Amino acid sequence: MHDTSPRIQAVTLIALAGAILLITMGVRQTTGLFLLPITAATGVSIVAFSFALAIGQFMYGAAQPLFAALADRYGAVEMMIVGALLLALGSALTPLMSSSGGLVVTLGLMSAAGAAAGSFSILIGLTAQRLPPEKRSFAAGVINAGGSLGQFVFAPAVQGIIGAAGWVSAMFATAGAALLTIPLALALRTKKSAATAAAALVSATTVTLGQQLRTAMKDPSYLFLHAGFFTCGFHVAFLVTHLPSDIQMCGLTPAVAANSLALIGLFNVAGSLTAGWLGNVYRMKHLLAWIYGLRAVFVAIYIVMPKTALNVYIFAAALGFTWLATVPPTSGLVGKLFGTRYLATLFGLTLVSHQVGGFLGAWLGGVAVTQTGSYAWMWYTDIALALIAAALNLPIRESAPRVQVAPA
Repeated sequence: MHDTSPRIQAVTLIALAGAILLITMGVRQTTGLFLLPITAATGVSIVAFSFALAIGQFMYGAAQPLFAALADRYGAVEMMIVGALLLALGSALTPLMSSSGGLVVTLGLMSAAGAAAGSFSILIGLTAQRLPPEKRSFAAGVINAGGSLGQFVFAPAVQGIIGAAGWVSAMFATAGAALLTIPLALALRTKKSAATAAAALVSATTVTLGQQLRTAMKDPSYLFLHAGFFTCGFHVAFLVTHLPSDIQMCGLTPAVAANSLALIGLFNVAGSLTAGWLGNVYRMKHLLAWIYGLRAVFVAIYIVMPKTALNVYIFAAALGFTWLATVPPTSGLVGKLFGTRYLATLFGLTLVSHQVGGFLGAWLGGVAVTQTGSYAWMWYTDIALALIAAALNLPIRESAPRVQVAPA
């Protein structure tokens, strides 16, 4: 990024970060479309494939604070390039694997770790350090919307390639897409100003990362954020992995399943932008409580409604509005509680909890459908967890916003 006006710098920074997340999330959030094709072609069971993706859910969360810490030491751009190469390699090697162990290595470890290096913690942490406080929540919403737009773009594209040329070609296409994040990451390079460098030095010498982590882990508000994000991960991973097969088990076509994932991504663009803007106006803990509560309502409606294509699309649109709208208020609360110096690491740790939930959501979904022949108990569990998460966000300590800004 070259020296230019602060406004143009901010817009460019947010746009580049959103574009990177668009690709990494687009590749990552469409893996459920490969469940039936890969299990049919390789003979790997649904449970084994679900376990590989469950490992990927956990790795995606565990790798984010690690890459965030490395980014603080070696640079965020360098870590994003490493991640792009890992993500591309994991996708390119998947067609060579015919066992559950091989899928664990490529989809569960390599691809997930690569996507983590170009995901929320590094991107939101990087932008938060370069933006004033009143712009951070909305910026996080815009970046998060980029990830949702990736799901909208990639879901029908990947399903189209699977239908026209097979799942192997679709995997190679996602590998090529992952490499496109490298020039975008390079464009994020910038020289720190003397004031920024001095502020970082003072912050680094005043509070170390270890001291900040010990303080955070004793803070009930931070722990409540972890608990809520666990539910978010369970919910998102279960649906990304198993909603396509659940829809097809109801007698609908693979196209309806792919279109549903696309709609979730599209409507979460609006949900993320709305959550990011509202975070400057209302208490973020109240936004999180409403988001989790609405998810419980939407899932309950899905359970009892007739499974027609139109109804499924309406459900996907409603659910999409809350899909990853939890990210802007959660990252915003972490920044409010502890500042931005170690935001990438502290927010990255909440994503570990998110992906522990994701591991269970992806894996137990496969276990449930294999043991019972349906996903009913997973949907009931999802409702219960969402209601618990809504309640846990209310005691979080947060003062009312001091600044109210228009979504300009």
